[in-house]
Amino acid sequence: MSETLNPSESPALPLGDSETAPRQGVTFRSVVAGILCVALVCVLVTQAELVVQSIRIGYLQLPPVSIALLAGVLLVSQLMKTIFGKRFGFAPAEMAVVYVMSIVAAMVSSHGVVQKWLPLLVAPIYFSNNTSNYFNIFNLFPKSMLPYDPNGSPKQDVATWYYEGLPKDAAIPWHNWIGPVLVGGLLLLLVISAFIFLTSLLRRQWIDSEKLAFPLAQLPLEMMGHDSTSGSIFSKPLTWGGILLPVIIYGIDWIHQFAPSVPLIPTSILLNTYLTTPPLNQIAYTPLVYSFAAIGFFYLLSTDILFSIWFFFLLTRIEQVIAISVNMDMPAMPMYPPPLFVGYQTAGAYVVLVCYFFIIAKPHLSRVWQAVLGKGPYVNDTQEMMSYRSAAIGLAVSLIGAIAMLTSMGMSLWLSALEILGFVFIIAIVMARTTAEAGMLMTETTFRPIDLFRIGGNLHSLGPVNLNMLAFVDNLLLRDQRGLILTGLLDSARVADGTNLKRPQLVRVLVIGILVALCVAVPLQIYLPYTTGGLKMDSWMMHNSPLTSLNDYKQYFTAGSQPIRNPWQMPVFFGVGVAMTIFLTVMRSMFYWWPLHPLGYAIAGSWSTVQFWFPCFLAWMFKSVTMRYGGVASYQRLKPFFLGMIIGEFSVAVISVLVYMWTGYVPPPFPWG
Repeated sequence: MSETLNPSESPALPLGDSETAPRQGVTFRSVVAGILCVALVCVLVTQAELVVQSIRIGYLQLPPVSIALLAGVLLVSQLMKTIFGKRFGFAPAEMAVVYVMSIVAAMVSSHGVVQKWLPLLVAPIYFSNNTSNYFNIFNLFPKSMLPYDPNGSPKQDVATWYYEGLPKDAAIPWHNWIGPVLVGGLLLLLVISAFIFLTSLLRRQWIDSEKLAFPLAQLPLEMMGHDSTSGSIFSKPLTWGGILLPVIIYGIDWIHQFAPSVPLIPTSILLNTYLTTPPLNQIAYTPLVYSFAAIGFFYLLSTDILFSIWFFFLLTRIEQVIAISVNMDMPAMPMYPPPLFVGYQTAGAYVVLVCYFFIIAKPHLSRVWQAVLGKGPYVNDTQEMMSYRSAAIGLAVSLIGAIAMLTSMGMSLWLSALEILGFVFIIAIVMARTTAEAGMLMTETTFRPIDLFRIGGNLHSLGPVNLNMLAFVDNLLLRDQRGLILTGLLDSARVADGTNLKRPQLVRVLVIGILVALCVAVPLQIYLPYTTGGLKMDSWMMHNSPLTSLNDYKQYFTAGSQPIRNPWQMPVFFGVGVAMTIFLTVMRSMFYWWPLHPLGYAIAGSWSTVQFWFPCFLAWMFKSVTMRYGGVASYQRLKPFFLGMIIGEFSVAVISVLVYMWTGYVPPPFPWG
C-alpha cells in the first residue's frame, strides 16, 4: 500500500527539485492576489451552492472554482508578460500561493465549514412544531452557542427572519450572531489548526517516503508549468480536445434551457429504473454518472485502485441482494445512506487502515518523537512547514483545546475526546488518504465516532446534555465531509513542493486564506438568508442537513426509560470489516499481483463512491486498454486529453455561475451531487 501507482503505469509527478533547488519565497503581490481570489471564491461558492443550488463548485476536494481561477491567473500572467515583459508574469510559486489560498477558501465557504455551521444555529427553533418539538427537546445548549434564547419563546425573530426574510424596515440582527460566531469559530479554528499541524507531520511520510500520487495536485501543477521541459499543457492539441468535449456537451444542455426542441444530454442515469424485478428492485440508489472531470482524475490512478473502487462498490450491492433474498433485517446506518451492515464494515476497515498507516510510518514517527523530546540523532526538519517539535505541540494543544471547549459546553470529557480524536485520527486521516492515494474527488464516510461506542454501549445512557451536544458536534464536524480541509491542506503541501515554494511560508499563506475566507463567508452567509429568505435557498443545507442529527438523536429523548436495543449487525459486521481489511492488506503486502486495494473496500459504501463509481469504471476501461495496447508512451500521450476534460468541465461550471449572476438564467445541473 505504500505506493499508489505502479512504476510501469503512472509515475508520480516530480517534486520540483524540492531538496536541491533554492526554494521560492512568498511575494507581496501573490498574497494580495490570493486575498482577492479568496473573497471572489467565497462569493462565487455561496451564489452557486446556496442560491443557484444546481452547481457545487466549492465542496469537491479539488474545487472547480479553484481550477477556473487558476486558469484566469494564467491568462492575466500571460497578458502581463506580453504587455510589460516576461518578469511581470507570475512565477509558478506565486501561482501556487493564489491556488492554495483559493482551495482553503472554497472549502471554508462550502460544506467544509460555514454552510453546515450557520443554519445549524437557528434550524432547531424555526422548524420546531408539535410533532418535531426540537425547541423543547434541544434546549440544553449553552446560550453562548446560539443566536436565540433557548429559554425564550418557541418562535423568535432571529430565526424566523433568517428563513422567511426580513420584514419591511427591519434590520439584520447582527448582535445576536456575534457571540455564537465567536464561540463556534474558536472551536472550528482549533480543529482546523490541528489539521495544519497534522499536515506538517504527515507531509514527509506521504509525499517523500511513500510517494503517494496526489492525483488532484497533478492538474494544477501541470497548469502552472512545474515541468517546463514538456511544454505548456495548453500548447498541446489533445488538451484542447479534452476541453471542448464537456464544453460542447454542457453547451447543448444550456441551449436546451432556451430551446426545448434541442435534446438534453443527461449527465446521469438511474440504474434502479431498469431493475424492476425482486430482489433487484430493492437495491439502494445506484446512479450512472457521466462526469468528464471525474474520468480525467481517475485516469491518473493505477488500474488496481480503479478496479478496487468499482468492484467493491458493486459488491455492496450484491451483498444487499443476498440480504434481501434471505430476508435479513437491514436497518439503515444512522445519518448515512448505506445499510447498517455496510456502514459497520466501513468502520472496521477505517480502524485497521489507520493502524496500518501508523505502522508503516513508524520510522518517521520515531524521528518526530525524538525531535519533540530533543533526544536521539539530529533530525533535519528545517525545510519542513514547521519544526516537528512545534507541530507536535501545536497538534496536542489544538486537540486539548477543542476537547476542553466541548467539555465546557456540557459534554462529558471522555465523549468529547472520542468525538475529536476519532474524527481527526481515524475518519479524517483515512479520508485524506482516499484523496492522496485513490484520487477521490469527494470525501465522505459512513460512520461517526459515536457509532464505535454503540457497538458495546447504548446512547440512551448518555443523558440529555450529551445527546444535545452530540447532535450539534456530529452535524458541525463529523457529518457531510465533502470539502474536508485536511485533504486540501495536504494537496497544498504537494503543490508547494512541486513549485519549490518555501514550506514555512506556505503555513502563513494557508492561515491568511482561512481567516480571510471566514471573515468574508460568515457575514455573507448571514446576510443572504435575511435578505433572500433561507427557504428560497438550498434546501439541503438550510433544512435537511441541520435537522438530520436532531432527528437521529430525538428518539433517545422520547424512548422513556427503556433503552433502545442496538442491532446485532453492529459488532458482527464491524468484525467482518476488520477481518476483511487485514486480509486485503496482508495479500497486497505479500503478492505484487494482488489486484484488490483495501482503500477500495473502505470507501465502498460512501456517498462519494455512489456518485463516482461509474466514472471510475470508465477510466479503468480506458486506461486498461491504453496500457495493454500502447504502454506507458500511449498513456502519457493521452494524458493531456483527460486533463483537458477536467479543465473544460470545471470552467464551464464556474462560467455558468457567472452567467446566472449576470442574467438570472439557471444553468443545467452538474454531476457532483
